[in-house]
Amino acid sequence: YKRADFTVEAEEETRLKNRGKNCFFLEGGKCGIYENRPEGCRIYPLVYDVDAHKFVYDPVCPHSAEFKATREDKDRLKRLIRRLEREAAKKA
Repeated sequence: YKRADFTVEAEEETRLKNRGKNCFFLEGGKCGIYENRPEGCRIYPLVYDVDAHKFVYDPVCPHSAEFKATREDKDRLKRLIRRLEREAAKKA
């Protein structure tokens, strides 16, 4: 894949594109890059709700109820958010 195929610049951030409501890499109901998926995908469906200021399971995920986040998952997500914020600050 070429980076331009699966990313889009939005609000001064690089984000993954979707195909409709699905991830760009979803192929036949499975992740097409599973072994090389980004950190955010490894933690998903745990996400951080900026408005509520808390960790939540993505309501879009039909399997959210099957997951139970650990303290380690939340710590990984916190580290990822801090890293993305640092990268965004460098671009600004």
